[in-house]
Amino acid sequence: MKAGFVSLGCAKNLVDTEVMLGIMQKNGIELTNNPADADILIVNTCAFITSAKEESITTVLNLSDYKESGKCRSLIVAGCLGQRYRQELLDEMPEVDAIVGTGAWNRIIEAINETLRGRRVILLGEKEIIYDAKTPRIRTTPDYTAYIKIAEGCNNRCSFCAIPLIRGRQISRSIEDICDEVAMLGERGVKEINLIAQDTTNYGRDIYGKASLPELLRELVKIPHIRRIRILYTYPKNFTDELIDLIAAEPKICKYVDLPLQHADNNVLKRMHRPDTRESIEKLLKKIRERIPDVAIRSSFIVGFPGETEEEFQNLKNFIEEQRLDKVGIFVYSREEDTPAFDMEDQILEEVAQERYHELMSIQSLISQEINESLEGKEFDVLVEGRDEEIPEVIAGRSYREAPEVDGQVYVEGDLKSRPGDIIKVRVTAGFAYDLAAERID
Repeated sequence: MKAGFVSLGCAKNLVDTEVMLGIMQKNGIELTNNPADADILIVNTCAFITSAKEESITTVLNLSDYKESGKCRSLIVAGCLGQRYRQELLDEMPEVDAIVGTGAWNRIIEAINETLRGRRVILLGEKEIIYDAKTPRIRTTPDYTAYIKIAEGCNNRCSFCAIPLIRGRQISRSIEDICDEVAMLGERGVKEINLIAQDTTNYGRDIYGKASLPELLRELVKIPHIRRIRILYTYPKNFTDELIDLIAAEPKICKYVDLPLQHADNNVLKRMHRPDTRESIEKLLKKIRERIPDVAIRSSFIVGFPGETEEEFQNLKNFIEEQRLDKVGIFVYSREEDTPAFDMEDQILEEVAQERYHELMSIQSLISQEINESLEGKEFDVLVEGRDEEIPEVIAGRSYREAPEVDGQVYVEGDLKSRPGDIIKVRVTAGFAYDLAAERID
């Protein structure tokens, strides 16, 4: 029995995929990258915004062709799209044999067995479920890096976001369990871990009575073999002085702050149900920059939110120009059913939102290029990821300033010795909008 798997969406979804892969392999199912050879095809879907839903549906339909041209006997939709639109998918897509919700990844074998018996099923579970260090898992990331999901679900109630509806309230893993997994990965050659959750700065509140990310980090930095700890998906309201000082003091913790801010106009932030204000955000950014030398700051913003006036957009634009963040993602507002923003008045025309998107992307591209040019001559430790396929003497890697998959890379010329997973010292020779060129100096 062979199974093929496609994972869509964020790194948090990828961890769910890796766990399901581990469960399948433990139960004797062979995994294949060739969908034409698969008896079972599974898509772990995303439903965060409209474009993600469209990609998920297109992927499912494309894979359904293998029921005719390949060996496929079972097509399973897992993850967020299945959780959110389970009955609609089963009713409107006869190609789909089973739905496995976000809280039912541990029932993937049951789904496979049921569908191979000719039954179409919807399998759900408690949304508040998360894997632990003993759960089978097959990592799909390179050997030297791994994502560690420290919590599941979200207690924030942003008016535009459907994640709490899909994933439920936050549940955290214990510090001991996370450390057990990281120690095991370190022994297997992992050098970089990336901590993920819907809101990492709220980690532990449900089990320790308070946000406990600093306590977790203090234990993780003690683990041998791990060279880098990167924190992703942090929120301003729990970004404490204690956390700032810990990031600054601990060499293993990347001086990289991922802070999704979503907007910078106070009226829009209020409609988004965000607890922040422009003033509180600027105060936090000032503090982070003062206390963490050479910090790289990443954020994301939404344009076209319901009611966003030209003045409110200009306030966001001015904020981006003034703050000069290292890395920025811009998203066009996606109207999601069952969220408070769905029924808000003054929905913005798509063409207006797209104009604002392109305007901010153009501004940020210039800012990023100027920041990267200012790095010329500076030295960094780079984690080697691979070689350029067309120019073998050029290797690509990442410094502490680049998160996997979402940021650019550092390209090092004239290095014929390094292998993926090596950490080398380089000097930046040129900065571009998203990438850096460098030379090896050690």
